[in-house]
Amino acid sequence: MPESLPTLAAVEAAVRQLGLGTEAVELHGGLCGWLAGGGALTPAWPAQVLVDAAIPAVTRDDVLDRLGRASAAQFEDRDFGFTLLLPPADAPLSARSGALFHWCRGFLGGFGLAAGKEPPLSEEGREALADLARLAAASAQDDGDEEDEEALAEIGEFVRVAALLIHGDCVLGPRHRQQLH
Repeated sequence: MPESLPTLAAVEAAVRQLGLGTEAVELHGGLCGWLAGGGALTPAWPAQVLVDAAIPAVTRDDVLDRLGRASAAQFEDRDFGFTLLLPPADAPLSARSGALFHWCRGFLGGFGLAAGKEPPLSEEGREALADLARLAAASAQDDGDEEDEEALAEIGEFVRVAALLIHGDCVLGPRHRQQLH
């Protein structure tokens, strides 16, 4: 079982303390996109993901360091233990759906920075990336019913699997091909 992510509240507090000008869920999405695109996990990852050299490097075992290490470990987990940093299930539907769309926006930004113009994506990976882009453009629904709850759960699982697929195409696939040679 890979390392657990810090709580959303802890990451939100760290984001506020550093004055990062982004939401915690979008930062996590950006980090995951960065990692999925082949970006290295260094102490400077927040500055790299947010393209702001003024952001200080993470300190060993601080919240953002733990977020980075746990996210990287989850991507490498053979049991697919990767999770998204999102509000809890008891949060309002609008907050959860909005957070998921922000996570997707962050993922796209981080992925683009790390992977560049021509990422080594499979056909399924290109489709998953296009679907994430559609979700990133969506807006939160104010209210919903049980059907909307189920749909959001399915979309969240799709996003999780799409991130793993893209990571597999851009990081794991090239790594395995390199080991074969």
